[in-house]
Amino acid sequence: MDPPRGRGSQDNPANRFEALRVETDEDAWIDDDPRPLRTTFLRDDSQSILSRNSAEDLSFEFGVNPYRGCEHGCSYCYARTYHEYLGYSAGLDFESKIVVKSDAPRLLEAALAKPSYRPGKLAMSGVTDCYQPVERKLEITRRCLEVMARFRQPVALITKNALVARDIDHLAELARHGAVCVYLSITTLDPKLARILEPRASSPRARLEAMRALAEAGIPVGPSAAPMIPGLNDHELPAILTAAKEAGASFAAYSMVRLPGAVAGIFEAWLDRHFPDRKEKILNRIRASQGGSLNNTTPGERMRGSGEAAGQLRALHHATCRRLGLATRPPELSSAAFRRVQPGQGELF
Repeated sequence: MDPPRGRGSQDNPANRFEALRVETDEDAWIDDDPRPLRTTFLRDDSQSILSRNSAEDLSFEFGVNPYRGCEHGCSYCYARTYHEYLGYSAGLDFESKIVVKSDAPRLLEAALAKPSYRPGKLAMSGVTDCYQPVERKLEITRRCLEVMARFRQPVALITKNALVARDIDHLAELARHGAVCVYLSITTLDPKLARILEPRASSPRARLEAMRALAEAGIPVGPSAAPMIPGLNDHELPAILTAAKEAGASFAAYSMVRLPGAVAGIFEAWLDRHFPDRKEKILNRIRASQGGSLNNTTPGERMRGSGEAAGQLRALHHATCRRLGLATRPPELSSAAFRRVQPGQGELF
């Protein structure tokens, strides 16, 4: 059966936390529904918005995730497994059942205004993309940025959506205080590959145009060439960095693909559909770069991988950045200008 159009996953693999699983007999009659799979948006009534980061290989103190699940539909996304904690599948559910934190701006404002809060670096988003397609309508991320701009709260953003350029006004205000940097995630420059690899994300060209707009507004911006998938897109790393430099990037990052839990099966099915002749080669190269497994949870290794191929990619990244004049780290974000503001009031001294 063909996968739903515009989706990265073909089906819904079983949730690892569910004891009961329903299977359809192979000879059962199936009514093929010609209608496209529609996305459902579900309200999240969480009463907090700051998620404290405890991972030693991540450089932020708190994560702010306005959405859970991601309609971009990247088959390799490590965050798919988090949807299982909500009782959903890491497959099509992750792409089509999006949990929305409508109160995120209010909760963020309340958290930053607390006397006990000590300004640390925030990341949007540490898990799923804060610029979901529906963000164009809901503007939850935009309203969170408005709060951060008033508080001058340091924030690092990462997204695959060119919609980030819509919020240049708030980002430029934060940039005036050295309190923001933006990563545009660029996995490939090939529009045909991007269309199947990241079916509902902005095109590579649109992301580069957004990068140019941010750079021209004085906002520190760079590419996150992530993930690099050995045997599929890793050869594009120098070209991605070069295109980003030409678009105004001042720094660059990359990471190696890892496939935790159900993501391994989802990505393998994706390879079966699109690159059956290269499937085993790609999977074997991932294993060689992640300590013999498709996933590596070791801090410091999981992002960069290990072994000869991973070392070569790391050396290529650093050599290309040196040649282009790109920093391999983003600028240090400053909380020196942070000010505590109460709703409806001015700065609290």
